[in-house]
This record gives sequence, C-alpha cells and structure tokens, in this order.
Amino acid sequence: MKVVNAAEPETRLGDLIRSVRDVLRRRLWVLLAITAAITIIGVVLTLRITPTYQGVTRLQIDPSRNPLARSAGEAQAQLASEALETEVSVIRSLDLARVVVKRLNLINDPEFGGGPTPEGQPALSPEAKLDVVARGVNNHLDASRDKLTYIIVIRFNSQSATKAARIANTFAAAYLDTKVGNKIGTAERQTQWYQRRQNELAAEIRAADERVAQFQAQTGIVRGTSNQQGTIVDQQVAPLSLQLASAESFAAEARAKEQSARQQVRRGTLDTISDVRQSATIQDLRRQRATLSQTLEDVRGRYGERHPDFIKVRDQVAGLDAELKKEMTRVVSSLDADAGAAEARAASLRASMNQLEQKQGANARASVMAASLQRDADSKHDAYEKLAALALESRQAAQNSIAQAQIIDNAEPSQAPSWPNRPLLFVLSLIAGLGVGVAVIVTQELMITGLRSIDEVEAELGVPLIAAIPSVKQERPADIVVDKPTSQYAEALRNARASLLGVRGQARPKVIALTSALPSEGKTTTALALARVMAMNGDRTIIVDADVRRAQLRMITPTAPDGKGLVELLHGEVELDTVIEASGVDNLDQIVIHKPYFSSENLFGNDLMPKILEELSERYDTIILDLPPLVGLADGRFLAALADAVTLVIKWNKTPKHAVVSAASWLKGDGANLVGSMYTMVDTSSQSVGSYYYYSKQYADYYQEA
Repeated sequence: MKVVNAAEPETRLGDLIRSVRDVLRRRLWVLLAITAAITIIGVVLTLRITPTYQGVTRLQIDPSRNPLARSAGEAQAQLASEALETEVSVIRSLDLARVVVKRLNLINDPEFGGGPTPEGQPALSPEAKLDVVARGVNNHLDASRDKLTYIIVIRFNSQSATKAARIANTFAAAYLDTKVGNKIGTAERQTQWYQRRQNELAAEIRAADERVAQFQAQTGIVRGTSNQQGTIVDQQVAPLSLQLASAESFAAEARAKEQSARQQVRRGTLDTISDVRQSATIQDLRRQRATLSQTLEDVRGRYGERHPDFIKVRDQVAGLDAELKKEMTRVVSSLDADAGAAEARAASLRASMNQLEQKQGANARASVMAASLQRDADSKHDAYEKLAALALESRQAAQNSIAQAQIIDNAEPSQAPSWPNRPLLFVLSLIAGLGVGVAVIVTQELMITGLRSIDEVEAELGVPLIAAIPSVKQERPADIVVDKPTSQYAEALRNARASLLGVRGQARPKVIALTSALPSEGKTTTALALARVMAMNGDRTIIVDADVRRAQLRMITPTAPDGKGLVELLHGEVELDTVIEASGVDNLDQIVIHKPYFSSENLFGNDLMPKILEELSERYDTIILDLPPLVGLADGRFLAALADAVTLVIKWNKTPKHAVVSAASWLKGDGANLVGSMYTMVDTSSQSVGSYYYYSKQYADYYQEA
C-alpha cells in the first residue's frame, strides 16, 4: 500500500512562511523607513488639503403626472434608465449652470473663477465671463441617479457649507422651473403649428377625395362591400372563368368517352362500353335473349335443330341480337352528340372570356391610377387623424403646469467637511507606505541572484553543503575560533572539518584546497579559520597562500618582516624551510605571500608545486591551500587538480548562481575532487533559508556568542 506523506504540503507552507519571515528580518529597516517616509508625506499632504463641504438635494422623477402620458404604461416607460440619465444630463448642462450663476450672482465669486481679471490679461466680455464661472460651478457639481430608484441626487461641493447647500437647492429649483417653462412654451408653439397644419390637410383631403370620385366615375370603377376598388369587367371575369373551366372539363370528359366507345366498336366489343352496360333498354333485351337462349337449348335437346319450334325460337334470338346491336349503335351516336355539344358550349365561353380579357387589359392602367389616387387620399386622412391627436395633447399640456419632478429633500449646511476624510487618508497613507515598502524589498529579493539554501547548492552543483559560516561583526573573524572556540562561528568550521576528514576508517585527505568563483567571498578568512580549527584539534597543519595576485593572508595573520614566500620558493630563490613561518597558533604553520605578484608566467604549471606539496605532506597532517578565484584566473584550476579535496566557498545570498555553477563545472572537468561547498557570511536570522538549523534560538545555550 502506498503511504502518503500528509505533512509534505504543511512543510512547504512552513518553509514559505519562514522564508517571508527571514526576508522581513533582513529588510526590516528598509521596510520601516519606506513606510514611515510615505506615511509622513501622506499625513502632511492630508493636513494641507483645504476642507470642502457638500450640499445634497434630492429630486423625485414622476412621469405618471405628465399630462402628455396617454396611459399608465407609457408613463412607466418614461422611467427607463435612459430617460433618467437624460434628466441627469440636463441638470449638468451649462445652460442650467448659467441660470444658477445669474440667480445667485456668482459672477464675481473667486472660488468659481470669477473676480477681477489678472493683470496683463485682456478683460472678458460679460458673456465670456459668465461661461467661465458657469464651467467653474459645473466642476463642483455632481448629479446622479440614486441606485435603481427614481430619485436624482444633486451634490455640490464648496469651501463654505452654507454656499454648498444654497447652490444645490438653486440647481434643483432652476431645473424644475426650466423643465416646466420649456414644456408649456413648447406645447403652446406646437398647438399653433398643429392648427395651421390641420387646416392645410383638410383642404388637401377634400381635393384628393374629389379626384378619386371623378376618376372612378369616368373609368367605371366601383367600390365593393369590403371597401376594395375594381371595374365591372373585373367583377365579370371571376365567375366566367369558373364557368369556362367547368365547361372545358365536361367537354374533355365527353370527348374522351366518345373516342373510347369508337375504339371498342372497331374492336367489336360494344359490351365493354359503360353507357351501353348502363342502358335500361339493352339490359331488358339481354334478359329476353337469355330467356330465349335457354328455351332454344331445351327445344334442341328435345326435338333437334330441324324441328319447327327450334327454328322459330332461333329466329327470335337472331331478332333480339339485331335489336341489341342497333341499340348499342344508337348509344355510341348519342355519346358523339353529347361531346360535340359540350365542346360548342366551352368554345362559346372561351370567346366571351377573350373579349373580357381584352377589356381588362385596357382597364389595367385606369385601375393603377385609381389605386394611386386612393392611396394619396388615405395617407392624407391618416396624417390628419394623427395631427388631430397631437394637437389635442398639446392643448392639454398648454393648459396644465404640473411638473414631472419634485424636491423631496432640500440641502442643509453640513457641520462636518465631506473632504478630506483625514483618518481614512492617514490609514491609506500607512497602507500605501507598507505596500511600497513590501514592493521595494520584494524587488530587492528578486534582484538577488545568489544561492541561499542547502537544496539550491546540492541541486545546482551536485555536491553537499558541508558548512554555513555565519556573518560576524569583527574585523578578523578567523580570530574567533581562538578567542571563543564554542561560538557559532567556530562550531560551523568544526562541522566543515568533520565533513572533510570523514568518519574513522576512511583515508583522510591531506591536501585540502579552498577556492571560490569570484573575489571577496571570504575564502582566505575561511581557509585560515579552518586551518586553526584543524591545528586546535591536534593536527599538524600548514596553510599555504596560493592567491599570489591578491595575497590577503598576510593581512589577517602575523607574518615575519622581510620574509620570503611562495613566489620566491617557486622561482627557486629560497628553500622550503625558509618560507615556512609560525602562525602564532600551536600546530599551525603558514607560507604566505608578502607582496602581490603579477605576471603572465605559468607559475604553477611546472613540476615544482607537486614536489612542494609532497614534501609538506611528509611533515604535516593537513595542508590547507588558499587558491585564487576560478572565474577569470587559471592558477586556481592547476592547483585544485593537485589537492586531495577541494571545497568551493560561496558568499551566501551574493555570489551569482551562474558563476558558482561555472566554477564547479571547471573543477569537475579538470579532474579536481570537489567534495563540497561552504556558505560564508550567512545571516544568522535566516534559519531555514540560510542552511543549518543550528542558527535557531533553541541552540542559544550551546554557544558562546562572538
């Protein structure tokens, strides 16, 4: 059965929380500084804002009181959103603002752009100044619909509470006055125009009706019961066409019967003709013949064919056959006569129809002209009826001054300013400061390209992180391992020693090289501190400064004056014993470079350096090599290949990831034994992001803090 680790999501969430906490610890002062600065700026700007007061007047729109609304449904339709927004636009119009400015004499109010003309500018005309002040008043006005109600709220902002209320109420009153006055004046003008137009249409209708009647009388056009026009010929065509169709159908049927009968006569099968079979005379003759035929058979059987009775009966049968044939011939002749009569009637009706069609073609133009005249007359009648209805509505509106809107709430002077809301702005300033501060520290974190965790190192380099050296505020951090051997700093280096030397039973490396990808990553300090830890744990140790161009080891450890170092040794100028110096720590010697050396020669590319290391291996348990940085310099790659173990020093949260990856790839490609990496200058507050959890406060009692 598969076991699901339910704690894994919680672990990831905990890591995220700890990461955020670590960032806040590292960037706390930046966050506080930005937040405080923006908050102070916001408070100062808020205090400098001039307070404004707001007057609020509320109007109710009621189209049901509109005298022009002919029904409740039409009044309700006028309450649509579009209609209400139209009324709001009327309140915001510049014309209404001009009315308010004139009523309240705001033309010289400096708050709205009035007052005297500034020096050096031409004086404005009264109309132009009125427009300027009206636009200034409109800039302080806000009118809107109150949610989904039929109420319009008029808000006016001013530095004076009394002025704000007075102007808001004046806007509402001016809107009502303008709306009623415009409606009444418009209705009166419409009534006069409607009356003139009605008189003109009445005369046109009479003339149109006379033209229609005269033309109908001349062309024989009559009006039916359904009020449809048509000529006498049109009325005759329809029934005659029905009679013609019936006659032609009957004639065709009769001729078909006659032709079928003649075909049967030619074949000698008259009995198959339907009229022959249905003839009563023929049916009676056939019954008689059937009776005589039976008698003939009886006489033949009794007397024979020569008997007089047989001959008599046979003659009677022959007579009946002759009568039958004669009757059948007569029936066929009657069919021919019937077909001829039907065809004659159809021909007569067709001739009459042709005459009517000729007359109908002649009357077609007259019918079109009559229809056109009638349409013209009908359109004039419709226009007159609509105009009469509109004239009635206009007269009613002219006699009625009921408004469609009313004021339901007058503005009163406000006791508190509407702007600014200082407590809210103070809080918003604080929130804005926090937001900007968080954005800044997040940006700073995103711009960091360095490595910060164990997982990042092991994933990118493929080697373990053997130590995380904390950042300490001391000029020479390597002295801490001697002065305070139980501190976090010293304990981190002992962890590195344990990882490098391995467990008991394994061959321990003698030559241990420390290098870095870039300069200023704490490599030399870490190498010296590691060498001192090795010596303090009983190992005969020597540290060799191989960073000839920078020679930093001489700056952090006591050296002999006018001494010789590795450069002179590699040049063959001195012997090995001459360059070995005491470091001041028991069991620890050193070979330093007393002066930076710059040359293009391949100082470590010959066989001398391996011989020096071999001779040192016979004298010491551990040799610590302080190599130069790998990126940009080739010396470190030659020396790293000579070491038993190589450690890559990485400045926590600083060294770019691509530089570290490149350095590790070069070491592996050169055949160097890269056994691990070490973080230097780790922020001790970054427990999870840093590396090891021994920076936690839970270990505070285990260390003697540096």
